Amino acid sequence: MAPGEYVQQTLAGLDQSAGGVDPALPLYATTFVVVDLETTGGSPDGGGITEIGAVKVRGGEELGVLATLVNPGVPIPPFITVLTGITQAMLIPAPPIEEVLPSFLEFIADAVLVAHNAPYDVGFLKAACAKHGYRWPNPRVLDTAALARRVLSRDEVPNRKLGTLAAYFRTTTQPTHRALDDAKATVDVLHGLIARLGGHRVDTVGEAIEFARAVTPTQRRKRHLADGLPKAPGVYIFRAADDRPLYVGTSGDIATRVRSYFTAAEKRARMSEMLAAAERVEAVECAHPLEAEVRELRLIAAHAPPYNRRSKYPERMVWLKLTDGPYPRLSVVRGLAPGDTAYLGPFRSKQAAELAAAGFHDAVPLRQCTHRLSLRTITPACALAELGRCPAPCEHRITPQEYDDRAVAPFRTATTSDPQVVVDALLARIEALATTQRYEEAAVVRSRLAAVLRAAVRMQRLAALTRIAELAAARPAAGGGWELALVRHGRLAGAGVSPPGVHPRPTITAIRATAETVEPGGHGPVPRATAEETERILSWLERPETRLVEMTSVWSSPVAGAGRFRDLLAKAEGGGSHQLSTERP
Repeated sequence: MAPGEYVQQTLAGLDQSAGGVDPALPLYATTFVVVDLETTGGSPDGGGITEIGAVKVRGGEELGVLATLVNPGVPIPPFITVLTGITQAMLIPAPPIEEVLPSFLEFIADAVLVAHNAPYDVGFLKAACAKHGYRWPNPRVLDTAALARRVLSRDEVPNRKLGTLAAYFRTTTQPTHRALDDAKATVDVLHGLIARLGGHRVDTVGEAIEFARAVTPTQRRKRHLADGLPKAPGVYIFRAADDRPLYVGTSGDIATRVRSYFTAAEKRARMSEMLAAAERVEAVECAHPLEAEVRELRLIAAHAPPYNRRSKYPERMVWLKLTDGPYPRLSVVRGLAPGDTAYLGPFRSKQAAELAAAGFHDAVPLRQCTHRLSLRTITPACALAELGRCPAPCEHRITPQEYDDRAVAPFRTATTSDPQVVVDALLARIEALATTQRYEEAAVVRSRLAAVLRAAVRMQRLAALTRIAELAAARPAAGGGWELALVRHGRLAGAGVSPPGVHPRPTITAIRATAETVEPGGHGPVPRATAEETERILSWLERPETRLVEMTSVWSSPVAGAGRFRDLLAKAEGGGSHQLSTERP
């Protein structure tokens, strides 16, 4: 193969599972096409191929040969001519790659493609197909260089170069840096490697391809855990010997997803540790992906599997609320009480809640001290009052009604309907800081604005759905029919799929009869589900293809609500303070 600088694909990028050859086919019955390219060097860009050599074999017997020079349309670097012996004069009468590809693609049909350092050769071939409008057939690919690294030890061969392996296996054709000679040498190397695979209990083409990849001994030893799992949407649970859930995941195809944990594509260290402790995999089939996502969230929340990182502790969500009593202040709390009426959240962390609180403190004169104030007794004022950043309710400089109008009411309005007053105040502060070139301080205020808007948009969006006692929705299923969901107060109460060609209403009626009872109650915008579950449901409902079938009440958001500031929020989250405009929606 011609040397040079090139971008090498990964084996995973070759999509080895997409070809038409049955992975369970025995190696002795598999048709292989062993290919080698000579190129001008460089990266695969649709050109640069100067020679193709391919040999088709099955069961040790040669079935056909394809060999041709290719005019790359560009000059050949001198070092390539020295290495391969291919000159510019030899290539002038040769056909261009677009004329060679039809014959080559026909030659490799229904075969496993083999190459030494396959990502290089396949990368050039795929790029040529893409450039000239040919569909790459995605054959299964076996890399003899990768296979040799798995089969042969350093004591047997010092490296895995084609010349070294050809000498080790005493091939009948020696590599010469010409495509057909190198392909024939690779055929003999392939046969030598296959002879060694029997000792590793590798008998099929699928096992050989997987064996060549860099899987760990644990992955190879435990890949039987994926046997017998359904090819259906649902949740899978890796369990330890004592039946503890180790990891919970979801997929539209449980069997395929679980098998991927035992391939070289899985490189996460924590997953390797999890597989070492896993003893079985449990599958929970679901009607459709939405139900699977919701079940995954609930299982993770219930069991807190050690190898799941997200969604484990929904109870750790926090809220920002106004305290009771005279002169309320903002407080970060773990939960809401029945009497709480002014709040914002939920937030995923205390830090996020405190950032939003700082935004309100910048915009409205809410007191920041933690003293319990009395309407009768005066408490000494703090430094913020002296700096003019607090109206000093502690010293009764402001009446409770004035405090409510100036500080409390803007918070209530911003969280439940229109945050315009808060937004205007924060934008004015950002503009003032930017005008005086205090950009770092302006960036801090910008992040506070983003925190306020993000939380307000989220809470109003959640509340709009959770106010509805029951909602039935349908989405076209991939195989025909409809995916159906019954949502009660923002919680998925039932799910199903109606058959193709059948009206979905009888299925909805059956789902309703067996659906979970969800009583109104609780506190906040997500009274009967976690915020994450309701957001998953919202994402499903808001897809263009989803149809609303029935609702017990109107699904609506405030006309002048926080949602109208989405563009401003995107700007605040995306960059510098100079990008924020003082234009009002």
